[in-house]
Amino acid sequence: MAAGQGKRMADTSIPKVLYQIGGEPMLGHVLRLCSKLEASPIVCIIGYGREAVADFIAESFPSVKTAIQQQQLGTAHAVQQAESALKSFDGDVLILSGDVPLLTETTAKSLIAEHRSKNAIATVLSVNLTDPMGYGRIIRDEKGNLSRIVEEKDATPEERKVTEINSGIYVFDAKTLFSIIGQIDRKNAQGEYYLTDTFALLIKQNLPVAIATTNDPIEVAGVNTKDQLAVLETEYQKRRLSDNR
Repeated sequence: MAAGQGKRMADTSIPKVLYQIGGEPMLGHVLRLCSKLEASPIVCIIGYGREAVADFIAESFPSVKTAIQQQQLGTAHAVQQAESALKSFDGDVLILSGDVPLLTETTAKSLIAEHRSKNAIATVLSVNLTDPMGYGRIIRDEKGNLSRIVEEKDATPEERKVTEINSGIYVFDAKTLFSIIGQIDRKNAQGEYYLTDTFALLIKQNLPVAIATTNDPIEVAGVNTKDQLAVLETEYQKRRLSDNR
């Protein structure tokens, strides 16, 4: 998903996903990960500044398909735009965000493996944060299974105390995803179509869902501000030095 504007970035004339980490647009890191995972087809959902984003994709990742989200109406709406590009695809879909550049191949493979080992229809990647403010929360039942995913603006005071958060990274069975996504409504605090609502629909139908976890918050950190970009740039350089030792 790479359709967002990035209203809190310093220069909104640049699509957020084209801001750079390590001298390369954040989106490049994400698409390179998809290539390492041998994902096929790769579909990038573009929207704000789509001409510039499409140009970057065409030049650097020519095999990647694009789908256009004309209006930014939420994550479920964004994913829905890829349906036609995936109409003949029957398998698992890995959903990534174009502003989360440091996810590793190891963690992505672990997520996919957990999804398949549980025979799940949908799996979410979670992480525990000391300060979960701003993130959707993972709500588990008494057995430790996923009960629901709730956005912070829709969460109760008790739910906001939960420190396990939704990374926004998922694996879905493609056919089931696109058959159920049209059932989502916008009755929430942001008036958007939340992709997380698919989990509630699947649970209601007694279809299997799962949670995979990572212990590394930086891997799933997104960028919404220049300060966050600077933090990830520093972390990227540190990890690059460590890998080269």
